[in-house]
Amino acid sequence: MSQADFEQARDLIDQANSEDPNKVIDSDNKEWPKELLYSHHMSDMLERFAPDTDDVMKLAIQAQHIQRWKSPRSDYPMDRKGYHQWRTALYTFHADTLAALMKQTGYAEDSLERVKQAVGKKALKKNPDTQLLENIAGLVFIEHYMLAFAEKHPEYDEAKWIDIIRKTWRKMSEAAQQFALSGSIKLPEPLIPLIQKALSDN
Repeated sequence: MSQADFEQARDLIDQANSEDPNKVIDSDNKEWPKELLYSHHMSDMLERFAPDTDDVMKLAIQAQHIQRWKSPRSDYPMDRKGYHQWRTALYTFHADTLAALMKQTGYAEDSLERVKQAVGKKALKKNPDTQLLENIAGLVFIEHYMLAFAEKHPEYDEAKWIDIIRKTWRKMSEAAQQFALSGSIKLPEPLIPLIQKALSDN
């Protein structure tokens, strides 16, 4: 595929995420559509962690949460089973939405299948594409979203938080784990003691 096709696909993803009615404020006090900002965090982290990644996976990582607001958690039962149903449906929704946009720009079926596998979270630890996406998602969560998530859930005790940190950590490859600990990302300062405890006890 040409660079023009790649840029067109990136623009389509940005356009789709720009429709997000949910707004957030970034660290520079600029307002963004929520999923557009998330996609930019993902692309930025990929450039820092694996800048030589091919264009197909750049699109997959940019679009991991594409139009997430169209499949709200409230559409599913508010229990553990409902949560897992929602997550499974989300993976398929994101994968199919991205594949449809890429098809518009002329990407071949093999590329569409690659992004469906990665964004659909298929074969983590076995599929290098899926693992790369999970690495970037974990690094972005730690740097940009973990602290806000903690503030949103004051009811979580230390044991719960240690479990969350360990689950995030286990999904990442050793290379991504080392990247996180090397100073290459900004750890959420108030949570650093908890992160250190979770990893040292792990």
